[in-house]
Amino acid sequence: MENQIFFAIGLMSGTSLDGLDICYSKFIKTKNYWDFEILTSETIPYSSEWENALKNAIHLSGEALLKLNADYGFYLGEKTQEFIDKHKIRELDLIGSHGHTVFHQPKNKFTFQIGDGRAIKSKTNATVIYDFRSQDVIFGGNGAPLVPIGDELLFPDYEACLNLGGFSNISLNRNGKRIAFDIGPVNILLNSCAEKLGKKFDNNGEIARTGNIDHQLLADLNELDFYKQAAPKSLGIEWINNQISPLIRNQKAEDLLATFTEHAAIQIANIFDLYDIKNVLITGGGAYNSYLIEKIKSRTKTEINIPIKEIIEYKEALIFAFMGILRSLNINNVLCSATGSQKDHCSGLIVNK
Repeated sequence: MENQIFFAIGLMSGTSLDGLDICYSKFIKTKNYWDFEILTSETIPYSSEWENALKNAIHLSGEALLKLNADYGFYLGEKTQEFIDKHKIRELDLIGSHGHTVFHQPKNKFTFQIGDGRAIKSKTNATVIYDFRSQDVIFGGNGAPLVPIGDELLFPDYEACLNLGGFSNISLNRNGKRIAFDIGPVNILLNSCAEKLGKKFDNNGEIARTGNIDHQLLADLNELDFYKQAAPKSLGIEWINNQISPLIRNQKAEDLLATFTEHAAIQIANIFDLYDIKNVLITGGGAYNSYLIEKIKSRTKTEINIPIKEIIEYKEALIFAFMGILRSLNINNVLCSATGSQKDHCSGLIVNK
């Protein structure tokens, strides 16, 4: 069988609101495996208006949220077309868009990522595949995490893959099945604390290093019920608002940063040890937080691997492009062993070119 070659753009916007990640990649399908190459990638920082709109979307009326869904879709389309023009992209099979999560309540059978794919298509005239999560929730799953299909097929050399984004999530192969779940909050809390000090984020964890750990808060965090639940499981902003916000009193931002970093390291190391993970690939913005990485290393014997910049920053966007390719081929792109749904399935709404 001849190798099949595909070109796709992946779009990703995370809960930490770092910006819109755009990743243009080449995928090669051979008889026995998939290979890939990131050809060009870019993060488009959100303007203060867009950052505020996305951050406050959870509070909108239904009518206003529908408008934002369309407006954000047009925004994604415009930025993607600018990216295509800038990099003179000629070969493009499709755009795979994650959108931006506003609501994630799988127990109530819904999850909502704004960014209407039809609006993206109207600006790019490309095939667009979007809304990868809703079908899994309808099938009884968590609708997350979705990247394990990419971990399994694109990064087979690592026993586990850990993403340090707004939340930490991990995937690993156990007994021939890919299991995956959210571990706990990371940048969604750290960035919020840094903003109180007039910074977008705590560069390298330097501010956290100067803080003092609030041991009572740390104990309360580690006792939260979520950490006692069996996988698969996932987190959203609602959990932060309901479970963590009430624990925060008048602590200094530096002390909160130190405490939340310690908490994240404890929970991550606990998972490494629980599953006896020998080596792990770490990606996401948190991979640059040297203080957090030091804290994790101090608590585990697991071999930590930090890849090249493009993989650290764009692995999720890469995988949503890949999920789009799988969807276009009618190949399962969601693993029930990771999400807890009824079965493996092929997910994503298609807007044809």
